[in-house]
Amino acid sequence: MKLRSQLLLINFISMLLLLIALVIGYQKMFLTLEQTKWLTAFTLVAGGVSVTAYWIMTIPITRSLKRLITMTEQMAEHRFIKSKQKVTGPTELRQLAHSFLVMSERLQASIAQIKQSEKAHRELVANVSHDLRTPLASIQSFVEALQDDVLQDPDILQQYLFTIRSETKRLSAMINDLFELSLLEAGQQPFQPVPAYLDQLLIDVLDSHQLLLREKNLHLNVEVDRHLPRLSIMPHKVARIISNLLQNAIRYSPPGGLIELDVRLLTEEQMVEIRLLDQGTGIPEHERSRIFERFYRTDQSRNRESGGAGLGLAIARSLVDLHGGRIGVRTRSDGKQGSEFWFRLPIDPPLKNNRKLQ
Repeated sequence: MKLRSQLLLINFISMLLLLIALVIGYQKMFLTLEQTKWLTAFTLVAGGVSVTAYWIMTIPITRSLKRLITMTEQMAEHRFIKSKQKVTGPTELRQLAHSFLVMSERLQASIAQIKQSEKAHRELVANVSHDLRTPLASIQSFVEALQDDVLQDPDILQQYLFTIRSETKRLSAMINDLFELSLLEAGQQPFQPVPAYLDQLLIDVLDSHQLLLREKNLHLNVEVDRHLPRLSIMPHKVARIISNLLQNAIRYSPPGGLIELDVRLLTEEQMVEIRLLDQGTGIPEHERSRIFERFYRTDQSRNRESGGAGLGLAIARSLVDLHGGRIGVRTRSDGKQGSEFWFRLPIDPPLKNNRKLQ
């Protein structure tokens, strides 16, 4: 039975009980005939007014309930409603409808996130398969050539062995990067900061990249703020961040280009900012939000010569997050061609980042 019918039935029963009481009162001589007539007339009029009032007042209630039923049916079919829609009816039903609308938006966001995660998972599997298949196929072909004993030239034999070793090292580095990234994203990377200055750390990183810089005849201009304080950081992890960003800049800079590295103190924010500016082709604005995703490359051709495995920037972002900092990329602030990668580290990281391996 519908709600409105139940309310009207209750009203009719109440009126009927009152009429029965009037009849009993007349029979027991509690009321005169005249009194009974007037009371009966008043009861019938009041009952009619009550029924009419019930009918009118239940209209918004039934409309609101029908609206809620429609909303739940739409949600069951993944047709979500926007919370900006106007909700009418009694206060309690409006609150209930508002809660439904908020739940609808949250469900929509959750489903969209699940779909995005599934898409990212499929992309991850495809990218890992591609990046592992290429060196494995190369190693397999060279090993088969060695097994067939078709190589007589010692120089070519050494070249084959060198290639196998290089591809094996590349596979090992990729697997190590994947393992490190999985630890960082799972929050299982221990954070044990120590007081350290960036000066010596920068010198060590730049020294380790001198060969790569010379191979492309790249020039490096470094500017460091003289008033840098000691930072509470994990030095080898910060060195990894700078190294990953520097390798990215070297990879995409044209031969003979200039790379600028700038370190400055942001006094008001109590942070230190490290910027790396290259003279590459730049990153389109619509790709900047995804550039730090694992295996994502702006070069969709996935040529090994134009890009690595696509894990360096993802690891850099996770390491910056571990320190409670921020990282990003933008167009160069001086208007020149290229990209400007930056990250900021707090002088004193928040306590919530002092995570230890469980």
